[in-house]
Amino acid sequence: MSGTDTSRERLQSRALRLEYATIAWNLGEAVFTIWLGLAAGSLALIGFGTDSIIEVFASSVVVWHVRPGHATDRPDRTRRALRLVAGAFLLLSVILAAAAARNLVSGQRASGSPLGIAYLALTAVIMFTLAMAKRRTAETLDSAPLRSEASMTFLDGILSALTLIGLAMNAVFGLWWADPAAALVVALAALNEARENRDEAADLV
Repeated sequence: MSGTDTSRERLQSRALRLEYATIAWNLGEAVFTIWLGLAAGSLALIGFGTDSIIEVFASSVVVWHVRPGHATDRPDRTRRALRLVAGAFLLLSVILAAAAARNLVSGQRASGSPLGIAYLALTAVIMFTLAMAKRRTAETLDSAPLRSEASMTFLDGILSALTLIGLAMNAVFGLWWADPAAALVVALAALNEARENRDEAADLV
């Protein structure tokens, strides 16, 4: 086995470890934040938990694409992975936008959740750290699907920060609309990521 092959397998193994860590965290995160969201009546927390489930799917796509022993440089394989990640972004956007619009129109108010706020702060740190590590690995490995999924992890960090701000503004100032507004902002960002992934997949020949 050449040195180049050995180096590539090390990078693939690093990418897999990052994805497994993301999957493990997001599975626990989905259960915990959806439970907190239902208890507090918080759209943002429920949306955050939904985002975690979708990211588990996106991470699983990357695991399929980069695991050792498979040709990650095949355009058809990369194109399929990018389309699957784009679909995950699109699904996240639709779910968050629909729920946000409903709550903004109905004026539904979420109750405060101090535990949720503390958990979101921790999650933001973890997601931003994972996103940076994935992006560095993706650039070295030259993996478009991993790079795209790193954007989803980064978006997860942004969502946690915006959700934290929305819950805090609602709890301190009574600004009920901040909760669904935070979800709507992330929905728009996810829609843009879906478009970029779809376009990148279309450009592969």
